[in-house]
Amino acid sequence: MSSHPFTRLPVALAIALAGAMPVSALHAQQTAGSVRARAQAQDQAKRNRAAEDTYGVIDGLVSDSLLHPMNVADVTVVGTGARVTTGANGRFLFQKVPPGQYLLVVRRIGYAPTSGMVEVKSSDTLRLTYTLARSILAMDTIRVNERRVSLRMLEFEARARAGFGQYMNQETIEKRPSLLAMDLLRQFRGVDVSRITTGAFAGTVALSRRDGDVMKGGCPMQIVLDGIILPSSFNLELLPPPKQLAGIEVYSGAATVPPQFGGNDRRCGLIAVWTRDGY
Repeated sequence: MSSHPFTRLPVALAIALAGAMPVSALHAQQTAGSVRARAQAQDQAKRNRAAEDTYGVIDGLVSDSLLHPMNVADVTVVGTGARVTTGANGRFLFQKVPPGQYLLVVRRIGYAPTSGMVEVKSSDTLRLTYTLARSILAMDTIRVNERRVSLRMLEFEARARAGFGQYMNQETIEKRPSLLAMDLLRQFRGVDVSRITTGAFAGTVALSRRDGDVMKGGCPMQIVLDGIILPSSFNLELLPPPKQLAGIEVYSGAATVPPQFGGNDRRCGLIAVWTRDGY
């Protein structure tokens, strides 16, 4: 008895056909995969929007002592690499700022720099105003011994030669395997780098071992960054990283603090931190 030509299939073909998925089932599986992919993309988009909703904004104005808007002033968020320049209206803007505390430094050639600690809150706009006073003396960089050295670092080197304090130059900093500036400060005699929590303040500070009974037995040292006097009990975690530093100088008490760093109260000593040109 003859059979239809399609009733006897090769064994391999028969097995393949037997295990093949119906077209309708395959389409359903592809559709389900597409739906899952879209759902995942939508969930990720929601998470991204939620994250952006937690960011804050810093909206500021820089003016001179006559309250005239100041153009091309440089505004830096210390330790983050974030930097902007003011426009013709004196305004600057930082967007998508994670909540937290930051140190802002404002500079312009010919004017004394200023700084301030700020706290950015979630989904909030922080509005700031800074006023810069004209400098009494402003000098450009100077070439000495075929190296280009800024005036501030020439003065640093002069104080180091005088030897009234402790000094760490850029070459020494580069040789130290430190990720944080406060780790470098631990290497100076008479400086106690401690994490403290008192009242609304929580951070790491530099304490002098010369005097006691202040903030867990230590006396908070004054921190100066590029000639700018920072707030009392400054949080060292906000300092620029070592790779951005050109020098550090430490004075253990008021008697050894150079006149240019003088102030009303330097009894706990002073730490001056200098950043490299460009930072």
